[in-house]
Amino acid sequence: MSSDLRQQCLDTLTVGQQKYHYYSLLKAAAQLGNIERLPKSLKVLLENLLRFIDGDTVQEADLAELVKWLESGHTDREIAYRPARVLMQDFTGVPAIVDLAAMREAVQRLGGDASKVNPLSPADLVIDHSVTVDDYANSHAFTTNVMLEMQRNHERYAFLRWGQKAFSRFRVVPPGTGICHQVNLEYLGQTVWQEQQDDKLMVYPDTLVGTDSHTTMINGLGILGWGVGGIEAEAAMLGQPVSMLIPDVVGFKMIGQLREGITATDLVLTVTQMLRQHGVVGKFVEFYGDGLARLTLADRATIGNMSPEFGATCGFFPVDEETLRYMRLSSRSEQQIALVEAYCKAQGLWRYPGDEPVFTSTLSLDLSTVEASLAGPKRPQDRVTLSGVKQAFEAYTQLDTSARTPRIEQMPVTLKESAFALKQGAVAIAAITSCTNTSNPGVMLAAGLLAKKAVEKGLQRQPWVKSSLAPGSKVVTDYLNAAGLTPYLETLGFNLVGYGCTTCIGNSGPLLAPIEEAIKQGDLTVGAVLSGNRNFEGRIHPLVKTNWLASPPLVVAYALAGNMNVDLSRDPLGYDKQGYPVYLKDIWPSSHEIAQAVEGVTAAMFRKEYAEVFNGDEEWQSIKIEASQTYHWQEDSTYIRHPPFFTTMQATPEAVQDIHHARILALLGDSVTTDHISPAGNIKANSPAGIYLNNHGIEAKDFNSYGSRRGNHEVMMRGTFANIRIRNEMVPGVEGGFTRYVPTKEILPIYDAAMRYQQDNVPLAVIVGKEYGSGSSRDWAAKGPMLLGVRVVIAESFERIHRSNLIGMGILPLEFAPGITRKSLGLTGDETITVTQLAALQPGQTVTIIITHADGHHHIINTRCRIDTGNELTYYQNGGILHYVIRKML
Repeated sequence: MSSDLRQQCLDTLTVGQQKYHYYSLLKAAAQLGNIERLPKSLKVLLENLLRFIDGDTVQEADLAELVKWLESGHTDREIAYRPARVLMQDFTGVPAIVDLAAMREAVQRLGGDASKVNPLSPADLVIDHSVTVDDYANSHAFTTNVMLEMQRNHERYAFLRWGQKAFSRFRVVPPGTGICHQVNLEYLGQTVWQEQQDDKLMVYPDTLVGTDSHTTMINGLGILGWGVGGIEAEAAMLGQPVSMLIPDVVGFKMIGQLREGITATDLVLTVTQMLRQHGVVGKFVEFYGDGLARLTLADRATIGNMSPEFGATCGFFPVDEETLRYMRLSSRSEQQIALVEAYCKAQGLWRYPGDEPVFTSTLSLDLSTVEASLAGPKRPQDRVTLSGVKQAFEAYTQLDTSARTPRIEQMPVTLKESAFALKQGAVAIAAITSCTNTSNPGVMLAAGLLAKKAVEKGLQRQPWVKSSLAPGSKVVTDYLNAAGLTPYLETLGFNLVGYGCTTCIGNSGPLLAPIEEAIKQGDLTVGAVLSGNRNFEGRIHPLVKTNWLASPPLVVAYALAGNMNVDLSRDPLGYDKQGYPVYLKDIWPSSHEIAQAVEGVTAAMFRKEYAEVFNGDEEWQSIKIEASQTYHWQEDSTYIRHPPFFTTMQATPEAVQDIHHARILALLGDSVTTDHISPAGNIKANSPAGIYLNNHGIEAKDFNSYGSRRGNHEVMMRGTFANIRIRNEMVPGVEGGFTRYVPTKEILPIYDAAMRYQQDNVPLAVIVGKEYGSGSSRDWAAKGPMLLGVRVVIAESFERIHRSNLIGMGILPLEFAPGITRKSLGLTGDETITVTQLAALQPGQTVTIIITHADGHHHIINTRCRIDTGNELTYYQNGGILHYVIRKML
């Protein structure tokens, strides 16, 4: 019946001279029910289910449940979703390619053809997370920063360059090109995807998952995409479905238009605050209303980018005339643009004026009410009006310094050029950075126009401000140059420092030594103003306590003012050549001036910059690699290591082994996130990972971060469960990644205890409370425990994706029956856990476990197997999802 439905819905579409085949939602609705008012984001999911309906992973009941969704705006049904492609950045993409390389080796060892191990779905990796602002405010900053980036990351880049040559359907955008989200928006995204299948040219919605949470920026182009962990991305890349619940969809209605002087950044900060307050975690947000017609596509992408900040899975903008206009501007082909229009209208995906889909809940915004805003001092949803920033900073400072008396108000600083007092509230960093705004010509050109007017008035950046310009693509440089605005930005210290994420992800680089010393000695509360998307405490720079998200022109304005205690709505930014005060309103560009400058952005700029986007510069091309099917692992490497996931696997899976007398590695409470489990941040010298690197001749100054070493399982497994805030109830009163090694009662780092148990062939269990595994650092939160020897996790409840990832790494998730907890059982961590009859396991069945206490008495309890589907059971029986894929290839 399932395949019959699909065949009945096959239809054709002719655009120009080309005939396309597609699965018609109109024909499906004739059998399933009216879907006219279904949110357009759910229509994309419905098409995906229709295209892959097979009676197994996708059933007709899945499609029926989506149609039934219209009755209540909610369902608890889980579906198997197959995105068209995968997008990665280098931090999260490296371990995925390491796994592919290890899979090739395993296939070759087992007698198969290693060359068959390739992504089955197209995968693109953009190197954008590794450049740091070491040099700034001079004409050679870009060259210096790229040179340092290549030196520090040569080993990783050589590996990715090998992958670029070795794998088909895998492309790498080299460093110094752009950030993954902007390259995706300007070039990779097609809105409607096409693929030759036998004798048919099939078309369907362009969809993707990405290994960066801000993948949602592509939602602005009518493309459904969001961020996932590495294991889900690898699974999708290898043709396996992503397991997900049919989401609630919150409708956000926009009416009216923005007032003069209000930017897309002001709008996005308002939207973020509203949606955070509304509550959209785990939900889709879909924008509708006639106000959308007055938002450029770059404005929409700016909003879509912030989906993680307002907590939604995605922030979707349906396809309309503005989508086509942007595709034409960014040099997509006329045939592709015509296809997008014809297909979206045929499938009911086109946005018409007055559309009112059914939503789970709704909220609305009159664009004319949006005010000039920043967000801070440490959360992106904490919007503050421009006139309220001074007060918000003072309130934070009072809290921060209330315990210190007397409070130091300023510290003397001498630089080569000048001597000055560094005051409380000094703007230490002003960065036009990251993807939120650099995709948007309106706000970028506004920054350039403001800089021009400031220079003409004789204003200068304050000497203590570290200023930087890190666009998301080279097109930005082209249109700033074409508008003649680059020299003015450079005069104020906003020289190009790199095409990458830089300050927004903490790659802000050091402040000048005298500035850092003054901040430390005076314990000064200083600020960073950045046009990025995240401003969490400690993220931007360890010495900068307050961080403020702002539009690019406001970033420039704060660099001129130099202090957060200045009220830019009333106080002067500085003084002109005649000594008269200059106010923000005096140099703020008009909407007409910005619009005129935007007219200079041409399709030719996009054509030029993306003509050879995968080639890279001479240094990238000069990286020597062997043209080999399998990677030649370097034994002395501390960045890229051959992971042991497949070293002992055989061509056919063995029967699942029961778990006898497993020791408890950790006894954890509620809301333990993947960020608690997964290695992140800096590597401490006295940690197991630090000791490992030191033993391999790496000095502490060269440790780099866990993120940069994700391709080395030895580092990552040593950092698993090592978060400084994790609390293991086996060691009361101790914070951090420690446990009690039960045989000797020693308190050890979790890694060291796990290795002792492995030497004794003792399996391990983790026992936890509610909501285990929420958070975003997903892949190593499952890979790390598996390498430590964890065979089973017993929880009161699981976060859905982490549960799926545990199964994907061969770890059994079991759920306590209602009312049963580690506390009601009186567990201390001295017990052993036995789980039997696993060879006969079925999805969702009751599993009996035997808990043996230290005094020898037993607790026999029933738990629920949280392997929920037949597909997941197959993965578990194979020892993991990648093992299953290898055997399928064999």
